[in-house]
Amino acid sequence: MAYIGNNTVPANFQTIPSVQRFNGDGSTTAFTLTNKVGLVQDIMVSVDGVIQDTSAYTIASNGTTLTFSEAPSSGTGNIFVNFLALANDSVVPEETFRGRFKADGIFRVNSQTLSNDTTILATENASATGPLTIASGVTLNVNSGGSLAII
Repeated sequence: MAYIGNNTVPANFQTIPSVQRFNGDGSTTAFTLTNKVGLVQDIMVSVDGVIQDTSAYTIASNGTTLTFSEAPSSGTGNIFVNFLALANDSVVPEETFRGRFKADGIFRVNSQTLSNDTTILATENASATGPLTIASGVTLNVNSGGSLAII
């Protein structure tokens, strides 16, 4: 939680590196970025101080190869790549935590039978769309303070 004098960045945020420099040699067209980007619009590239149009270069599908359509001129540190955004890897939740949907996401569906022992903790609220049947030998506990709503 932020408070006066607390300048820390939460762990779920990432900082964006400001710039990466390359040396042009007049013949090399491909350069390896230290950070992965998703689109040409995620970087701003300048050669010899001139900002390049995004049509002058591409980003490979790996997100780390910058390729110019024509080789940049020779120079020491004359190619600047300013990072505006970084590519984020996709996070896919486990199957048991994914929602099941129908009709392009309009309807969320759930099973009608509980087949695993389950406890709703005192600090939790849970809901299910009924009817709900509890399989033979399976226990459903709702601890005091917890709640279960079957709609």
